[in-house]
Amino acid sequence: MDERAVSLEPQVNGEDEATNAPSNHGWQKVTYAKRNRKQQSKNSDSAVNSDTARVNGTHATGDKPNVFRSLEQQSEDRRRRVLEAQKVAAAAAAADDHQIRSKPKHRSDDEDDDSDGVVAAENGQGQEKKVKKPKVKKPKVTVAEAASKIDAADLETFLVDVSASYESKEDIQLMRFADYFGRVFSSVSSAQFPWVKMFRESTVAKISDVPLCHISDVVYKTSVDWINRRSSEALSSFVLWSLDCIHSDLASQQAVTKGSKKGVQHASSKSQLAAIFVALAMVLRRKPDVLINVLPTLRENSKYQGQDKLPVIVWMVAQACQGDLAVGLYLWAHNILPIVNGKSSCNPQSRDLVLQLVERILSAPKARTILVNGAIRKGERLVPPSAFETLMRATFPTSSARVKATERFEAVYPTLKEVALAGPAGSKAMKQASQQILAFTIKAVGESIPELSNEASSIFIWCLTQNPDCYKQWDKLYLDNLEGSVRILRKLNEQWKELSVKQSSLDPLRETLKGFTDENEKELAGGGDAAHQALLKDADKYCKGILGRVSRGHGCMKSLTFVVIAAVAVGAAALMSPNMESWDLKKLSVLFNSSPSF
Repeated sequence: MDERAVSLEPQVNGEDEATNAPSNHGWQKVTYAKRNRKQQSKNSDSAVNSDTARVNGTHATGDKPNVFRSLEQQSEDRRRRVLEAQKVAAAAAAADDHQIRSKPKHRSDDEDDDSDGVVAAENGQGQEKKVKKPKVKKPKVTVAEAASKIDAADLETFLVDVSASYESKEDIQLMRFADYFGRVFSSVSSAQFPWVKMFRESTVAKISDVPLCHISDVVYKTSVDWINRRSSEALSSFVLWSLDCIHSDLASQQAVTKGSKKGVQHASSKSQLAAIFVALAMVLRRKPDVLINVLPTLRENSKYQGQDKLPVIVWMVAQACQGDLAVGLYLWAHNILPIVNGKSSCNPQSRDLVLQLVERILSAPKARTILVNGAIRKGERLVPPSAFETLMRATFPTSSARVKATERFEAVYPTLKEVALAGPAGSKAMKQASQQILAFTIKAVGESIPELSNEASSIFIWCLTQNPDCYKQWDKLYLDNLEGSVRILRKLNEQWKELSVKQSSLDPLRETLKGFTDENEKELAGGGDAAHQALLKDADKYCKGILGRVSRGHGCMKSLTFVVIAAVAVGAAALMSPNMESWDLKKLSVLFNSSPSF
């Protein structure tokens, strides 16, 4: 059956249907559908394979082109180009590696260093490559070396020319003065003047002489003599301008430090800053009062405040101390000491700087004599009452608040207290200061800190001896500060012999105590809590005890006055009488015995 089917296949497939249509002579066409389908599939696969093998995607017999052939051809072209580019890159890298290995490893000693700039051809393409020459290091110049080259005569000539060129513009003159030193220190690198690190890590005593310690005496004298002829207004402006420049450099260095792991000096921190520090130090030493003029600006403007700026302010005050010790203490008490009270600004480092500065001031030769004699400067106290209160509380804190710096405050307290309370007795300044001091001491007496209470009560009694008006002030504060008043009355009662001698007059005290007695009786009659009633009873007891002593003292004074008058009268009568023998001594004895007893 299979053979017949195979033999019949040419007839079926090779003849035209039109020819066989009229007659089939009884034959039927036999086909196998499954075999035909397989044969057709094989024929189509062979046609596709033959199309793939042909060039240009067309049959040689003129068949239709394969529509996907152009896309395949483009993909093959891209792959070919990528392979060619990779081959070219690999060849170039191999050529470079060969050239590097082919260079001699050793050079002769006669070969010049300039041979590094020889032009070399690479890959045969004529490309030139230049090797960078090493940078020539500049010699390091220190501040001392640069300062030693300053010619005083040249400086004086420069200052004369500047004064003539800018006769009516002293602010420009001072900037030109700083610019002169800027040129002098132009060769000094930032590494030779690391002022930020120096101020942060060195003591006040060490930085006080930086950088003026490198300036010769003749240059310094030439400079300060010229500065002395400048106005206070121009000098004040120059101080603020210099301080702004210093703070600007400080800010830039802090920005660099935050952006890198190592705290390196900023590139701009070199000659300009060294020159500004030199010029500013000369101005402050020759005209220390200028710093007092700018003190309100430093105190009120926030850009001059902060822990990072404190070393610069301390350095400036240290310069002013060199010119006038009293001005230095004034600046310390008015601007530096209040930092101790600040919660955010007070820390061990700040407290240490505050103490270092005052310790340096008090260690100067004859410092106590100078400061006590000049305790009042142009109507203002070197240590005002507000600063004295801060000092007293820092010296006598609670036991739990004591720190290492407390002992240092205790060491400087006696001298500073003497300066705070010094002044002509009965003067307007003393009366004003005594009233201000009395207002805060009575509060401190009432606090539960034994050392502070005892010190404050002694100062309160001192205020009473300086100004009779303090008794009236005490009368107003009595009931609001009853606990403190009781402690003061007890101290007056216990130490009456010593304290009564210091009182110029006992009349204001007697009148005040009588007023306290009346107030005590009213308060006791009105009732209240037990603690308040107990304080009133103690106060009333002490008031009556002191009043008894005051009355006895007043009677003694009257008796003594009578005796003195009588003695004077007898003496005068004896001198005037022609017959002294006629005087009866018994009568004189009766006269003296009849006087009031002591």
